[in-house]
Amino acid sequence: MSPTRLLRAVAGRLAAALAVLLGAATLAFLTLQLIPGDPVSVMLGPGTAATPEVREEITRTYGLDRPVAEQYLHYLGRLLGGDLGESYQLQRPVAGLIGEQLWPTVQLALFALLLAVTGAVALAVATAGRNRALRALASFAELLAVSTPAYWTGILLLTAFSFRLQLFPVAGAQDFASLVLPAVTLALSLAGVLAQVLREGLETALGQPFAVTARSRGLSLTAVRLRHALRHAAVPLVTLTGWLTGSLLGGAVLVETVFGRPGIGALTLQAATNKDIPLVIGLVLLSASVFVVLSLAIDLLYLVIDPRLRTR
Repeated sequence: MSPTRLLRAVAGRLAAALAVLLGAATLAFLTLQLIPGDPVSVMLGPGTAATPEVREEITRTYGLDRPVAEQYLHYLGRLLGGDLGESYQLQRPVAGLIGEQLWPTVQLALFALLLAVTGAVALAVATAGRNRALRALASFAELLAVSTPAYWTGILLLTAFSFRLQLFPVAGAQDFASLVLPAVTLALSLAGVLAQVLREGLETALGQPFAVTARSRGLSLTAVRLRHALRHAAVPLVTLTGWLTGSLLGGAVLVETVFGRPGIGALTLQAATNKDIPLVIGLVLLSASVFVVLSLAIDLLYLVIDPRLRTR
């Protein structure tokens, strides 16, 4: 690829990324404007009596007396300056609040992703091209994992491994042991989807001429799976993994609530409940940024997995 084409491609991706972030911020802002409730009452707290003068002062301070269009433009200007604003409810900078809760969620998402990909690859490699009964059993297990709600899976795991066997903590995020059950809860449904896609890709690859040729040269079926078929089947797996990884942030809302963990999920639920517009928009922008970064990472992984794409 020539330098000109490379620069053009990079500029296009950056423009698309900015458009995604702008669209996410706009959609979140407009959606929250339609939610019933008064932000001033939220900031004052439940049961708090305030004079009309105090309410007017708060409204003026936060610019809530301005037209919606003016509020939107003012907020976009602050975003361009790197200022996410101040939380209505917590009275603290949004960037600081997100930064404090980000690491526990990142730990949970990364460990869940590691478990999901490892489990999916192991299951797909072990069952692809095998007898029909084994594949049917694996497909049933995957379907069960995908169709079971995350909160129900979390409750079952807590009941079995925390309350009865007492192998893992019930709640909190003190050590590695407290991370295991939440990560497994998030990973199960993700692993079920990835295993189904990877198995189909492996079975297709094993029927290709290159796999037949490799077998005729004396390679074992396991070696053909791991050295050749797995690489060809990995492209759709990488695509799906990237998209599903972004959804882990949404799954973390339920999982962190069930297991009493700190993190972005609990912060998101609190912000949405309190109609904390600056905090909600900051969290939406964080999710959009994750999708943008994952999209770029997927494109780079394509070049590593399939060398033919480097010449296009």
